[in-house]
Amino acid sequence: MAYNPFRHFGLKALSVVIAALLWVLVGGEKIVERSLRVPLELQNMPDGIEMVGEMPGTVDVRVRGSSSALGTLSVGDVMALMDLSNAGAGRHLFHLAPNEVRAPPGVEVKSVSPATTTLVFERTMTKTVPVVPSIEGQPAAGYAVERIVTEPAEVTVIGPEGALRGLQQAVTEPVPIEGATSSVRKSVTIGMPNSAARLTGGRNARVFVEIAATRTERTIADVPVLMFHVREGRAARSTPTGVVVTVRGQESVLRRLTAGAIEASVDLSGLGPGRHDLPVTIAPSRAFGVVRTDPAQVQVVIK
Repeated sequence: MAYNPFRHFGLKALSVVIAALLWVLVGGEKIVERSLRVPLELQNMPDGIEMVGEMPGTVDVRVRGSSSALGTLSVGDVMALMDLSNAGAGRHLFHLAPNEVRAPPGVEVKSVSPATTTLVFERTMTKTVPVVPSIEGQPAAGYAVERIVTEPAEVTVIGPEGALRGLQQAVTEPVPIEGATSSVRKSVTIGMPNSAARLTGGRNARVFVEIAATRTERTIADVPVLMFHVREGRAARSTPTGVVVTVRGQESVLRRLTAGAIEASVDLSGLGPGRHDLPVTIAPSRAFGVVRTDPAQVQVVIK
């Protein structure tokens, strides 16, 4: 069959038109340049050192490409990569070249600014410091803080040497005790005064604030001195026969305390007739503590 150049003429004409349009669109697209601020990623940080001071987060780059290629760029398509594998403790200069900027195909990186960046590094160290709770407010009138217990009492922190050198303690969130009439228990977050220091373990502490009625002192006179372990057939008497005892405890308890409720004694075990200077012992009590005894010792005559 003879060749007919006009066969399928419509399809051939359409193909020619499409090809012409593509040539116009692609061939006629402008090449442009644009300045971008792109993220800076630090790679290959050596173990045992940490960066101190302000960390650069972005750099400015100038890119070149077709207007359509640059117009479709999104965050993260272009990123500067800085290699820190040769870093050590001290101040160092790092250079950024266009070939160290990652960009998609069709986008050419022409320049980077700043081309040189100064970074400072310090050795990483660890340190154990006490946890000091922050107590906020005062107990109700007539009550006082007896003791404060923090668990854990110490924490281990890690960070750059300069930040840890002057670090003396870790702190906690405030523990409110305003108007309290009983002990307070609270779980709080542990924080660091220097943000460069980081906790290696748990970030919470349990704080126990023991609150009790205000303790006061009272002096009780004429507390009789008892003779313990007198040998059979012997008699003993002390001079003086009574002592003055100063005690400390809750005011409501001490107000009801009498001389007969305090046991003062001397131990005569193994002693024979004669005069003996002996210390006065006050029996322990849960209701009060002994501040002092006057006199602290008495003279005992055994007959």
